Amino acid sequence: MSDVHALSGAYAVDAVDDAERALFERHLAECEACRAEVESLREAAALLAETTATTPAPGLRDAVLAGIATVRPLPPATEPPVSGPPAPTAPPQPTTGPESGPDAPPPAGPVVPLRRRARRRWLPSLAAAAAVIAACGIGLGVTQPWEEDGTVQVPSAAERVRNAPDAQAWSQEFPDGSVATLIRSTSLNQAVVVTEDMADPAEGRVYELWLQHDERMVPAGLMPKGPNNVVELEGDPASADGFGITIEPAGGSPAPTTAPLTVIEFDKA
Repeated sequence: MSDVHALSGAYAVDAVDDAERALFERHLAECEACRAEVESLREAAALLAETTATTPAPGLRDAVLAGIATVRPLPPATEPPVSGPPAPTAPPQPTTGPESGPDAPPPAGPVVPLRRRARRRWLPSLAAAAAVIAACGIGLGVTQPWEEDGTVQVPSAAERVRNAPDAQAWSQEFPDGSVATLIRSTSLNQAVVVTEDMADPAEGRVYELWLQHDERMVPAGLMPKGPNNVVELEGDPASADGFGITIEPAGGSPAPTTAPLTVIEFDKA
């Protein structure tokens, strides 16, 4: 690369390959101005993350990518000191081979005080760094709308049933103080069971849920392990006559094998 200084913006946002990184870090060890510039660019990039999140304009990424192919980073700006004796010239930068002709890099200018030089190069280098950030999708100052306040919260089955205009609830309290509550909406054809402090059904056993249709109990799902659960019933709760819970072998049964812990008949409850 003819001007190693121009790597400062890309290096600050980690957008260089291994060869460029090794070249620039060797240069960085000897160039105080580039060290100051990289530090200022990293500080500026960190401040970008504190800006208000906004959705990028359509086509921004394509425009940045198209511009990268045609825009060349500017070399470091130099100028003579304001006053005082002439400043010594900087030693030439080492290159991999002799260069001459119209494409050769310009000779190094006079050494400029660090604070002035870093300030003049900050804006074009930051623009290059910002272009790299936008093109690579790092998004320090821009976030996707679905990652922040724009996240769409999908209501759970229990919330949908509870909030239905025709929601009905039946609760059964057991002798040990545990409670099972069934909530049903016939308009949604959905029902959920909410349990509180349910005891463990013992090793190799499981609570099985049932819907009653014309005196026949139809499997409606298994309850997970744990005292507190919200389980959406399977099947057709809108046309069911009732609901029941039994303790069955692990994996459940096609028909109840034990006396139900509770049976709730919807039209009698």
